[in-house]
Amino acid sequence: MTKKIFRSTLMVAAAVLAASLVIVLGCLYDYFGDVQEHQLKDKLRLAACGVEESGQDYLDRLAARDSGHGGSPDYRLTWVASDGTVLFDTHVPAEEMENHGSRIEIREALLNGESSSVRYSDTLTQRTLYYACALEGGTVLRVSASQATELALVLGMLQPILVIGILAVILSAVLAGRVAKRIVRPLNSLDLDHPLDNDAYEELAPLLRRIHQQRGQISAQLRELRAKTDEFEQITGHMSEGLVVLDREGAVLSVNPAAQAVFGADRSCIGRSFLTVDRTPEMSQAVRTALEEGHGSTRSQRGGREYQFDLSRIEWSGAAVGVVLLAFDVTEQAGAERSRREFTANVSHELKTPLQSILGSAELLKNGLVKPEDIPRFSSLIHGEASRLVTLVDDIIHLSQLDEGVSLALEPVNLLEIAENAADALRGSAEKKHVRISVAGEPVQISGVGTFLYEMVYNLCDNAVKYNVENGSVEVTVSGSDQEAVITVRDTGIGIPPEYQSRIFERFFRVDKSRSKASGGTGLGLSIVKHIAQYHHGTIGLQSEAGKGTVISVTLARTREHEG
Repeated sequence: MTKKIFRSTLMVAAAVLAASLVIVLGCLYDYFGDVQEHQLKDKLRLAACGVEESGQDYLDRLAARDSGHGGSPDYRLTWVASDGTVLFDTHVPAEEMENHGSRIEIREALLNGESSSVRYSDTLTQRTLYYACALEGGTVLRVSASQATELALVLGMLQPILVIGILAVILSAVLAGRVAKRIVRPLNSLDLDHPLDNDAYEELAPLLRRIHQQRGQISAQLRELRAKTDEFEQITGHMSEGLVVLDREGAVLSVNPAAQAVFGADRSCIGRSFLTVDRTPEMSQAVRTALEEGHGSTRSQRGGREYQFDLSRIEWSGAAVGVVLLAFDVTEQAGAERSRREFTANVSHELKTPLQSILGSAELLKNGLVKPEDIPRFSSLIHGEASRLVTLVDDIIHLSQLDEGVSLALEPVNLLEIAENAADALRGSAEKKHVRISVAGEPVQISGVGTFLYEMVYNLCDNAVKYNVENGSVEVTVSGSDQEAVITVRDTGIGIPPEYQSRIFERFFRVDKSRSKASGGTGLGLSIVKHIAQYHHGTIGLQSEAGKGTVISVTLARTREHEG
């Protein structure tokens, strides 16, 4: 603004100076031109009187007098006869001059008594004034004088004009700079934070009042926006799902703490491209799909967890302005889905195998293709496979009950007594394998479901017997404190390799499938143990070394604060 005021003031000063020079020079030129014309007319009248009275003697005396003063006069007298012959001239001998009968001022003077004319010379940048009058006897006396043109006058005064112009421009520039600064200084010192407190130009009062009103409106809108932003951050900050908001160009507008944890980012990513947060092609494609079609999704694993990412387009006035991304932790759901699929496949397989044996044997018996002496063997096979099916179905039912969280009545349970009962039930099968089974410890009582706890101890001991070695041993120990009870089953069996120890509690998982089939196991025993322990809010510990045996301990709380 200062520059504009400076330039405007300087241009006005220069324009005023130029106009003044033009006006002054024009006025001076007109004034001195009028004076010169009057002087020429006066000289013509005086010379005419002298010529009429004395003839050429007057002109000779006049020329001699002018030459005696040291130069030619600033005017020229020419005496012309009626036929145009020059009789006398103050500058050139008359005999050397051409006939002047064709000159306009001579002709008009002979006709009208007086005449005047002006002739210009572009090369000499001057003009010549001619005045003529008729004398007695039919002659004409003419006076002439040279007068500079406007251009010649300007060229003659060019140096002083330039000096004056430069000085005027410098002075105008200095004054314009001061005026501009003085005008702008109050504007630069305006306190826009308090518009009504300014003592500036009164012309600015409406603008300042409008600014004051707008500041009030903006402040109110900012407070409202800040409140909504805080509310939005409070809501999204406590969301378990990850939330990311992107603009149309893919820049991050908002990211909540859950999303920061999922993508391993922080708030510094706000304002930057989402590619700096996630560069996977699947996510980039999902963002493009959401912008183009309205919705996109993808699923991937991060940090050992599985996440489902749902993306939706944000629209404003019918145009896409961004994308909102929600990240859901579906690890448990995905695990449950995999477990259900595996469980279904395993159950189908486990049921199919004994059923095929039963059907095959029954078909042979039905068709009379079995020798009489082999009938007991086939009958025993059918009975064994049927028993195996019953056991498998019972185990599946127990797992279903445990999965569904069926609430059963709790009762005081003596763990030492349960361990002894389970050992007594397995003593017969243990003796067949020459495995010694023993129970030790102290009576420890907890609140639980007796049938579940018995099945848990029974399955642990049964596994310890089945996978033991000839002349091995199984030791069951019950111990406790004021807060918890511990059941430990130690065997001298084949042990579990380290790479399988994390999976032995999975349903239908077997380290050695051939040996498990031979021992009649369903592959659900340890899975049932895990679910019963979880039902009683317990934990399971495992220590095992291949070829040296296994130790499994279950820790249970002595008292339970809520019913199962």
